[in-house]
Amino acid sequence: MYAISKKSKYALRALAELARRYNQGPVLIAELSARQHIPKKFLELILLELRNQGILGSKKGKGGGYFLARTPSGISLGEIIRALDGPLAPVPCVSQTAYRTCEECNDEATCGIREVMQDVRDATTKILDQESLADMLRREELLEQKRNRVPVYAI
Repeated sequence: MYAISKKSKYALRALAELARRYNQGPVLIAELSARQHIPKKFLELILLELRNQGILGSKKGKGGGYFLARTPSGISLGEIIRALDGPLAPVPCVSQTAYRTCEECNDEATCGIREVMQDVRDATTKILDQESLADMLRREELLEQKRNRVPVYAI
């Protein structure tokens, strides 16, 4: 089944950290790497790719580092994953951006697998394109609040 890559998982963690620090200036790769437990060399490649896709900005020199190019609410999880992993489609014959016929397919027009996988693609795309970095941070905050609630017992 479709799964996001480790590259995308690391990117989401690093971008969440940058979203928490939005408008506080650039963050060094070494700091992101240490705080999110992401191998520094791998993170460098990820952040460079995201910068080339317009998701991140960077500043060189003293006080330099990476920062979000747009607001956390303006960057969808779907955009991030597509930038690193490519299409969200579980099979190539339902991809909207990288379509190709499946090698083993006899008749695409009557393929039940294709029909189901198109629904999977549509559902996945809808969720990931509607959820932003800001939404993901709100979810984290709610989960943290839920975890930290101490039950009160009264007699």
